[in-house]
Order: sequence, then C-alpha cells, then structure tokens
Amino acid sequence: MSSLPVASRIDLHTHSTASDGLLAPSELVRQARGAGLDLIALTDHDSTDGVAEAAEAGATLGVRVIPGVECNTTLPEHRGEAHVLGYYVDVADAHFQENLRFIRQARVRRAEQIVERLRAQGFDVTWERVRELARGTVGRPHIALALMERGYASSIADAFDRYISSGRPAYVPRYKLLPQDAVRLIRAAAGVPVLAHPGGILELAEQVLPDLTQVGLLGLECYYGDYDEATVSRLVETAGRFSLIATGGSDYHGPNVHPTPLGGRYVPPEAAGRLFEAAEELRRAPRVPFVLSPPAQQ
Repeated sequence: MSSLPVASRIDLHTHSTASDGLLAPSELVRQARGAGLDLIALTDHDSTDGVAEAAEAGATLGVRVIPGVECNTTLPEHRGEAHVLGYYVDVADAHFQENLRFIRQARVRRAEQIVERLRAQGFDVTWERVRELARGTVGRPHIALALMERGYASSIADAFDRYISSGRPAYVPRYKLLPQDAVRLIRAAAGVPVLAHPGGILELAEQVLPDLTQVGLLGLECYYGDYDEATVSRLVETAGRFSLIATGGSDYHGPNVHPTPLGGRYVPPEAAGRLFEAAEELRRAPRVPFVLSPPAQQ
C-alpha cells in the first residue's frame, strides 16, 4: 500500500448497487467528488463486487476508495443485530469471497421469501421487478422501491415501517452470522474489523466487546449518521476503554434512504490514518484461514 494522504473530508461508510445501495459504484464516487470528499470506504453488505469500479472512478476523479465490506450479524440469545465493517479487505482472497458468496445467497433467498409473503398478502409486487430495480444484489430497499412503485408506500422508510422491518407482516429473519465469526472472516482477509453503528445497542455492545476484541475487533464506529454529540462522546469514551479505533461515516445508501447525506457526518481525519496503519500491520502478519460452516450457522 502507498502512504495515506491526510483527507480533509472522509466518509468511511457507504453503499452501492453491489449490495443494497441505489447508486452504481462509479456514480457514488462521482457524488462523493461533488460533495468535496477526498476519501470514502465502499462497505457494501457481504460484497466487494463494486470495489474495482469505484476504485477506477476514484483514480480518475481524485477520490481515494478503501476496499471494504459490511457483514450483518445476530447477537446471541435473541439480543438483536450487530453489523461489522471490514476495511482494506483483500478482495482477491478466495476463501473470503467464498464466504461472502454463501452469505449473499442466503440474502437473496430471504428477499425472495419477503416478496412471496407480500404476494400472499395481496401485494402486486413481483420478484422480477425487484431484481430489475436492484441492478445487482437485492436488498430490502429494492423491495421497498417496488412497494413505492405500486403505490403501497410513500417512501422507502414508510415501506420498511409498514411491511418489511422486524415485526411487520412480510419480515423474514436473515441468515444468523455471529459477530465473532464476522470479525474472524474479515481478519482472515487481512481486513480491519470495526463494530458498526452501535449507538442503539451500546449496552449490549459493551457486553460483547470483550469477546469481539479477543477475536480481533479493532474499531468502533462512533461518528455515525445522525448521532448526537452525547452519543458520539459516549462511544468515543467506550472506544478508548477498549483500545479501539474510533471511526465513522454516513451509512449512505442513496438519496432519501437515510437522513444523513453522503459526507454529511464529520469524521476526524485521524480515523482514516489509524485504519491505514492497522491495515499495514495486518498485511504483514500471518493470516488465520476462516471458512463458514453453514449447517452450524443455520
């Protein structure tokens, strides 16, 4: 890796059509340039398929792109969800890509089941149309778009709230990946694992942080989306207690998906520097192979 320039404006949490974002990777980078960003991390859910396109656009437009990923996980004992981000993952690692393919297949089947539930309840939404809207890996935002298109919801948020969030009539639980295994998966690809947007589950997160740091967690997303300053301060303090890198970003999925626009969350430049230093150290260290065991995870 080449040395990392200090970025005046960074966003370390973005998504593209390679997962459930609404913008193609190159368009995401163009918008980042327009927003005055120097550095973004592309952290698509369970996929690095957009990294090459984003990096090529970034080289042309002067935006540095960190290859990343976001793994959705389930906390044990039905305690909720936790997401784990991975930065500077080796996208060429065959075992890593095999694991991601398995997770994506489970994601597609989940989306199919959600559409099946909607249709069984009388909603005129088809799987074919959802795939057309996705233009890549299908996620719940694309189902929400299909619902909007047919007049069943006024916005993506409305579709989630009424139909496809947990406890709603068409919700289907996702594949249950443990956060510890997500950390292991990312570390096996020489990536830097970071616990994402923990503000809503901070008490639970603090309970699992000792276990996660023991298996290799290196960061905590503190400067996230619309977190208020009190939440940010508490998270930064937590990161310090566990010797974790305090990172952050917008979690941008495209227009009108989340309240925070691309680059709309201030992230200290030193966060990018510390991630880069950690990645350099991991790149030189021996890797511990990790392959998901589907029967044990179901």
